[in-house]
Amino acid sequence: MSAERFDCHYCKESLLGKKYILKDDTQYCTKCYENLFANSCEVCSQPIGCNNKDLSYKERHWHDQCFNCAKCKRSLVEKAFAAKDDLLLCTECYSHEYSSKCTTCKKTIMPGSRKMEYKGNSWHETCFLCQRCQQPIGTKSFIPKDNSYFCVQCYEKQFAYQCCACKKAITTGGVTYQDKPWHRDCFLCIGCKRQLAGQRFTSRENYPYCLDCFSNLYAKKCVGCTKPITNLAGAKYISFEERQWHSECFSCMQCSVTLVGRGFLTLRDDILCTDCGREK
Repeated sequence: MSAERFDCHYCKESLLGKKYILKDDTQYCTKCYENLFANSCEVCSQPIGCNNKDLSYKERHWHDQCFNCAKCKRSLVEKAFAAKDDLLLCTECYSHEYSSKCTTCKKTIMPGSRKMEYKGNSWHETCFLCQRCQQPIGTKSFIPKDNSYFCVQCYEKQFAYQCCACKKAITTGGVTYQDKPWHRDCFLCIGCKRQLAGQRFTSRENYPYCLDCFSNLYAKKCVGCTKPITNLAGAKYISFEERQWHSECFSCMQCSVTLVGRGFLTLRDDILCTDCGREK
């Protein structure tokens, strides 16, 4: 009986006693395997044979002896590297050519290290400090002022006005009344507690009032309609013998004709037009 044959699947040469490679449960001699399946090296364009390591990065392949920094030519095998425009660079060359410099310490910010960026400037995370407390700001909120940076707490302590009502810092917006700062939500009518920011208001004895409260508390009452008379909105009124009327309410008590610009007579507490007065 003849011995069972063990041949290369492609060239059919016997593999008995020879080195071979299995791929998908099929055997190939080394030459056929390299011709059929070996990857081409990015640097030398030669096949990466069975006796070489095949180093790959993003579907690209290199011989281990070809896997070098494109600038300084040092080997990148088992070393950190960075890619730029299809070139592989060691971290030192990449940093020298492309990495940003820390605004505080002026040293290179190495690839892969944590950094902060703001308005075109870069910092090591540990160099981006609050100007007041000198602690790293990290990912916390911060406020820029005069080319410096402050954490929110330090900014409020050093620069923010304090609301004269609640005594807390005013960081955005606010209202000034009698040279004192207020939160918009704290600037309220002393009477009804309605918010006054953006509304017409007046004051009495240094306290702010909405127009309704001021009118109800301090305005004189119209003899005709008994409602408050206020000239805060530019309304006209009539005053006679310590009594006041809205202009539209100053009319004859008997016939209701308006007395504005006309003569009138008084009969006890009544105000009458001249015609009705003569009848009396």
